[in-house]
Amino acid sequence: MTTSEENKTTRRRAPAMSPEQRRAMIIQTAIPLIAEYGSALTTAKIARAAGIGEGTIFRVFADKEELMQACVAEALSPEHAIRELDAIDLTQPLSDRLVEAAEALQAHMSRIGAVIGSLGHGGGKHPGPVRGAGRNESSALVRAAVAELLEPDRATLRRPPEQIAALFFGLLFTQPRTEDEPDLTPRELVEVFLHGAVAG
Repeated sequence: MTTSEENKTTRRRAPAMSPEQRRAMIIQTAIPLIAEYGSALTTAKIARAAGIGEGTIFRVFADKEELMQACVAEALSPEHAIRELDAIDLTQPLSDRLVEAAEALQAHMSRIGAVIGSLGHGGGKHPGPVRGAGRNESSALVRAAVAELLEPDRATLRRPPEQIAALFFGLLFTQPRTEDEPDLTPRELVEVFLHGAVAG
């Protein structure tokens, strides 16, 4: 093959994306940029980061506002967190499973906080439905996924997995902050959760 033919092969376009795939790609590119720039983020900057023309954005989104709303819905969606929870190896010891769950859920909440905070939806208010699911339904789906992680140890738990999952969820997101002590790491939090406050 000649150099000219090789260049033509190299420049051959990648298979075209469907509108749904294009939307998803743009949203995934935009979310970290929203966390960085907030509402000042431009569609031109998103297009550059995605390696596409700005006009491509407006072929799948009516305007910037629709794109921002789609990004908020994606950030709030529990689907990514649930996939990570479902991927945790159930043959691990319970403490290791819960540490992985804590890390996944804290990352999920950090992502939500970054996007919502950057766009000015502060004050803890849920900005609206997430693909038809509100805050309570989203939380219930995540708690159910945590309960599945507890199921192999049902016989040794003091309470049903569903109730233990709710307690774990509550501790994870409401651990008290003190000025002179750092936040608990996921493993420290799990140790206190499983074994209580008394050492040994």
